[in-house]
Order: sequence, then C-alpha cells, then structure tokens
Amino acid sequence: MKNNNRMIRINDEIKREVSEIIRSELKDPRIGLITSILKVETTNDLKYCKIYVSILGDDEKKEETIDGLKNASGFIRKQIAARVNLRNTPELKFILDNSLEYGFKISKIIDDINGSSDKNNVE
Repeated sequence: MKNNNRMIRINDEIKREVSEIIRSELKDPRIGLITSILKVETTNDLKYCKIYVSILGDDEKKEETIDGLKNASGFIRKQIAARVNLRNTPELKFILDNSLEYGFKISKIIDDINGSSDKNNVE
C-alpha cells in the first residue's frame, strides 16, 4: 500500500510537470494549445512512463502533435530530471487517448436523442 501511494504521487507530479513543460517551454509548432495530459503510468522501477495525451483536432493534427511530442521527449525528460527529485528519470512514451473525443460524441448523441424525444412529447 505504501508503494502504491508513492507511485500515485510520482505519477501526479510527472503529469503536472509535463503539462507545464508542454504549455510553457516547448516551441514546436506541431504541438498545439489543445493538448491535454490525461493520465501518467510509471513502472515501479521508474524506467518507463506512459503519458496518455488527448488532442482536439483532425487525425492529421493528432499525428503531427504526437510526432512533435516524441521528438521532444528527450527535452521533456531532461526537464523532468531537473524538476522532480527521482533516482531514475523514466523514458517517456506518448500515447494518443481518444476517450474525451469519444465522450463528446456520445454526449452529443444523447442530447440529440433527448431533443427528439422532447419534440415528440410536445406534439
């Protein structure tokens, strides 16, 4: 249990720092302003870190952003090493997460269904 709380704190800290680095320090034009870090999973040995990213835009924009993040992973890792006090700084892997976009789509479908049922009840 103690180790689990430690990993939760480490994941939260890495998430916060990566978000800050992407917003303020990366100058890559491929990485848009609508890039959100959803979740961070670090292995127990702190060797690897999966960073789940949500990007609003078309598929081409998403691919460009993921490529930009992969190219900047060395810089981001160096910044994390300077900001977060860890024995090992994990290797970063950025993974595209479409869950927010999927949620928006489902929400719109539900709103459309509710809107059409409201019209049927009025008539």
